Amino acid sequence: MLYFAYGSNLNHFQMRRRCRDSFFLKKINLRNFRLTFRSKYRAADIEPKKNSIVPGGLFDISKSDEKKLDLYEDHPILYKKYYFSYYGKKVMTYTMVKKTNFTYPTKRYLNIVKQGYLDCNLDKKALLLALKG
Repeated sequence: MLYFAYGSNLNHFQMRRRCRDSFFLKKINLRNFRLTFRSKYRAADIEPKKNSIVPGGLFDISKSDEKKLDLYEDHPILYKKYYFSYYGKKVMTYTMVKKTNFTYPTKRYLNIVKQGYLDCNLDKKALLLALKG
């Protein structure tokens, strides 16, 4: 299964620890969405926005990995699954169920995300923009 990571799961060390079968394929952009941070957890989320992009990592994950991610993402309470097509292939990601206001991420969480941006060689523009709220 193809999985699109855009927050802390971009971090290769964290992703490998959480999802043993996962394999990073490449960086891709999710079009017409923007990155934000919200909820009492101050975690990453995506929301529709025309002419905007969310850079992320495309991973190949197993069914077992998907179950582990479901637990980590508190699916379906905190995050729900969102599917999109990438060159004709179905890709799964998560988006928050309740769209609360922007909340600045914790330093620890943000550092994990920043390392993920380095691990996946992503452009930090979208991240810097998201941190402005």
